[in-house]
Amino acid sequence: MRSLKVRMAWSYLILIVLVSGLLGSIFIALIWNYYYGSATSAVSRRAESDLAVHGRMMGMQMARERVVYMMGNLKGDSYRIQLLDPNGKPVMDTDGQAGGDPVHTLDVEAAMGGKSGTWRGSENGKHIVAATVPVQSGQLVVGLVRYTASLERIDDVVARIIGLTLLTAAAVVLLFLGVSLWMAKRIVKPIRELTFAARQMADGDWQRRAVPRSADEIGQLAETLNTLAAQLTRREQLKNDFISSISHELRTPLTSIKGWSETLAGDETDREELEMGLAVISQETERLHGLVEDLLDFSKLYDRSIELHPDLLDLNQPVKETVKQLGVRQEATGVLLHASVASEPLMVHGDVNRLKQVFINLIDNAYKFTPRGGSIRVTTGAVGHEAVITIADTGTGIAPDHLPHVTDKFYKGDSAKQGSGLGLAICHEIIVLHGGSMALVSELGAGTIVTIRIPLYRFPAEPETAGGG
Repeated sequence: MRSLKVRMAWSYLILIVLVSGLLGSIFIALIWNYYYGSATSAVSRRAESDLAVHGRMMGMQMARERVVYMMGNLKGDSYRIQLLDPNGKPVMDTDGQAGGDPVHTLDVEAAMGGKSGTWRGSENGKHIVAATVPVQSGQLVVGLVRYTASLERIDDVVARIIGLTLLTAAAVVLLFLGVSLWMAKRIVKPIRELTFAARQMADGDWQRRAVPRSADEIGQLAETLNTLAAQLTRREQLKNDFISSISHELRTPLTSIKGWSETLAGDETDREELEMGLAVISQETERLHGLVEDLLDFSKLYDRSIELHPDLLDLNQPVKETVKQLGVRQEATGVLLHASVASEPLMVHGDVNRLKQVFINLIDNAYKFTPRGGSIRVTTGAVGHEAVITIADTGTGIAPDHLPHVTDKFYKGDSAKQGSGLGLAICHEIIVLHGGSMALVSELGAGTIVTIRIPLYRFPAEPETAGGG
């Protein structure tokens, strides 16, 4: 009974048995009442019809004369006719039998009281229907005339009909049982396939997919299960990429820090070597700090738990501050950094610290991939209802195969530059959280252009003042 198929089959079977039983009972009751009611009505009508014709004459006669009159005028045909005295004792019988014990059936007792009566039951081992009418002289009942008919033929007909009805009901039940088993199998089969696929996925087979066999709820469940498997596959791949990337990125600075720490711990360390070692340790520590910050930001973005602290600001201001902050790297890198900001304020509703994080990351990437003698240009402006910031460099560019994936988490392409592979992904997510977009256009050997679009803040319309007169 734990099987869904068995439970469904039992449910259908119980339902059809109840329906068949109810309909069959109603049909049998109708057939029963029709045949036996018709037989009782026919005998009653015959008795009352004969009484209406001969009752007056018979009521005026003596008992012996009444017998002679009934023998001459009442024809039984298929009926048995009895003449009873007022106490129900047989006086004459068309079957040739007379005398015997008084009859006390319901029809006779009703006729003793002056009313016609009918009765159906067994008498002398036979199933009969009887109708008795009183013969009256004034208000006095002087005799009873009783008509009886055999119900054997009707019993045979009713029995055949009931048997046929029961046989039909059994056939219907068996038919619906087969149909219910077939329907249950059709419903349960895809569920079993989904269960098998889910178990395979639970065992780590993320390539397993459920086959949607229909567009109903089960098909939607299969699609949902496949979507879940795809999401879990991506998460598993993301986890593997995370472990691989971070393991690689952490190994290099930790090795440098460990090596220089051991070197500086020696007894003979000159000033120049000490300064070099401390510089390396500081640089690698800064790299580790950057990796940790990227991971923290990525974790918040991934869990959708990052919080923005938006405020109304002029987007030109954080751009200027970022360019000024990173402009000091021009001399060391040999890369010129230019800025061209809009003369009009670009008012947006945003988190200034997160936006500066985006600008710093993008300009830092431009420095990394632009060779000495190159340049980086940052421009701001307004196009329609959007503030547009572009960061263009004359660096090495990005291969067309890698360009669509550079904003994916942990994606580093074939670059030899160090990093977590999270910078552009974090930048993209921050801009999206501001309701904007970030697009990259690049050409190998020509450079890369990053375009950021953020909706401008729409100030409420000032109410119009009515003109004075």
